[in-house]
Amino acid sequence: MATVATVIRRHLDIAIAAGFAAVYAVEVLTESGFAGHRPLNLLLGVAFCASLLLRRRSPVVPLVAGLVIIELANLARPAVPNALAETGAFLFAFVFTIYSAGRYATGSAVLACALLTVAAIPLAGIEPGDPVAFTDLAFFVMFLGGPFVAGRIVRRRVLRERVLEVERDTKAVEAVAEERARIARELHDVVSHAISVVVLQARGGRKLLDEEPGAAREAFDVIEQVSEQALTEMRRLLGLLRQKDDELALAPQPSLTRIDELVGGLRASGLPVDVTVEGEAVPLPPGVDVSAYRIVQEALTNALKHAGPAKAHVVVRYGSDHLELEIVDDGAGNGNGGGSGQGLAGIRERVAVIGGEIDSGQRPEGGYAVRARLPLGSAR
Repeated sequence: MATVATVIRRHLDIAIAAGFAAVYAVEVLTESGFAGHRPLNLLLGVAFCASLLLRRRSPVVPLVAGLVIIELANLARPAVPNALAETGAFLFAFVFTIYSAGRYATGSAVLACALLTVAAIPLAGIEPGDPVAFTDLAFFVMFLGGPFVAGRIVRRRVLRERVLEVERDTKAVEAVAEERARIARELHDVVSHAISVVVLQARGGRKLLDEEPGAAREAFDVIEQVSEQALTEMRRLLGLLRQKDDELALAPQPSLTRIDELVGGLRASGLPVDVTVEGEAVPLPPGVDVSAYRIVQEALTNALKHAGPAKAHVVVRYGSDHLELEIVDDGAGNGNGGGSGQGLAGIRERVAVIGGEIDSGQRPEGGYAVRARLPLGSAR
């Protein structure tokens, strides 16, 4: 099925060919140079103009037709007078034909069109029986060669623009895919952290409900608080996907400046956490800031889920061109994220995105450690 652009081009070519044919017919029927041979010259001129309909698909055809007109005007007199090749309609149409050859010829047709254009120069510039004039040849080199070169230049520019457009579209698709992956990581971190805390607090609250209702009430308060925080985060991320809810999209982003809130929630959930900041704190690039927060969150959530009774320690170390994170616990569990295995995999993916380094594993003295080094200059 033809596209709108194809239909427009087809109608444009028909209009161009019909316009040249109409002007050509007027010149043949009104000028005295065609007296006695008007039907033949009119047929030749209209046939040449009709060949312009093939200027995009087969640019060689109208170029050959134009050369035939020039050669007949030189050799088939008086039936085909020289005036046939000197009418305004023919000159403009032939120049347009040469331009179209340069613009649309591909593959071997480019060489064929170039040779035909070169052949047209002496045919148009040299009159049979007249001496060769350099000025005439120079004029037709510019008059006929120029449009072909112009056509090639326009073709290269159009093709270049198409390549750039494809590259822009590809980058746009990649950007969308990257953003979707980022939001998926964010949702995983939010849900994983919240559900882990809720499950642990629910188990503890159920055991304490009869014997220590006050402690059970505290556990339920933690569940409510963590659930509300998770719901707010999920609304913000879904708001980014909808791109309609400005209020949610402008909600506070995860950041190391909010690490105290994160640690406070985990302490309330039963994981004692200490935080040490080394070096002079500096504003972080957004990508590094969010990733650092999520790395700490994921590592501490793993410790809460799998380390058993344990204490955790977080070290945030600011360097001149990098940020180092160290999250360790002294628990007896494996701390590997368990479940689907997405915990540490998500951390490694975050670190890889910003060109950082990650190291994690059991500590010889017991417990688990996660260490990450995030470059500040390569963050996007």
